[in-house]
Amino acid sequence: MKLHAPTNNFSLQPHSLGSIIRGFKSSVTSRINKFQNTPGKKFWQRNYYEHIIRNDKDLKRIREYIKNNPVKCGTDKDYPKVV
Repeated sequence: MKLHAPTNNFSLQPHSLGSIIRGFKSSVTSRINKFQNTPGKKFWQRNYYEHIIRNDKDLKRIREYIKNNPVKCGTDKDYPKVV
């Protein structure tokens, strides 16, 4: 008999976008920390924002956000500080 963990609003479903992103971030972080000998160092913001692009205006706004966002990273409270 196979038991499944109870589902709630806070758990990630297997193969969901959230679980894929979490696995990617975990893998990349482990490899960077191993390469740089920095165990436990954080490289990612805590969360991400997902949005369905519904029209050209939306796409243009999101492209501008992506283009301009790196400039703002130093003032973002969730951005890990480089030491």
